[in-house]
Amino acid sequence: MSFESDRSLLFVPPSTQDHIKGVLNATVVLVMYGDYECSQNADVYRLIRVIGRQLSVSLGENYLCFIFRHFPQIEIHSHAQRAAEAAEAAAVQGQFWTMHEMLFSYQQELGNGYLVEYANNLGLDISKFLQDISKKVYVDRINEDIESGLYSGVTAAPALFINGIRYLERWTVEQIMAAIVAAND
Repeated sequence: MSFESDRSLLFVPPSTQDHIKGVLNATVVLVMYGDYECSQNADVYRLIRVIGRQLSVSLGENYLCFIFRHFPQIEIHSHAQRAAEAAEAAAVQGQFWTMHEMLFSYQQELGNGYLVEYANNLGLDISKFLQDISKKVYVDRINEDIESGLYSGVTAAPALFINGIRYLERWTVEQIMAAIVAAND
């Protein structure tokens, strides 16, 4: 695995404050800093989903824990911040992962009207969702993710950390899978 000299470690360790698929005490913990409007982020997330399913079948459900942290690149993606806020507003209503999937699936349609449509399709309380978004209730939460990424040397998304170490190899199922399995050695 390749490492950047002093910016290859995850500065803020995984915790229950994160958005988690799996268990924190899994054999391997994979943290992704992501941007909902970036196509490469969606591609990497799809790879991780495939890897997660494969590892769950072959090594058990508690082998891999996946954590998503926001890293909207607002200077190049005008809807990324608002999409992250929509994901957080959905999280409060117990629908983070379904909104997360929807945002990556329809990342070319992240305008405000679409976000409300997605929230409605998920059965969210629309008035609460709209109130939370309009009052920017979750900006601090998103900024905490961004700051934790910056402290860990993240300058762009996607960025992956496997058991706290930055992954810098090729973005293929085989390469990421190999790195995940190697992290257990």
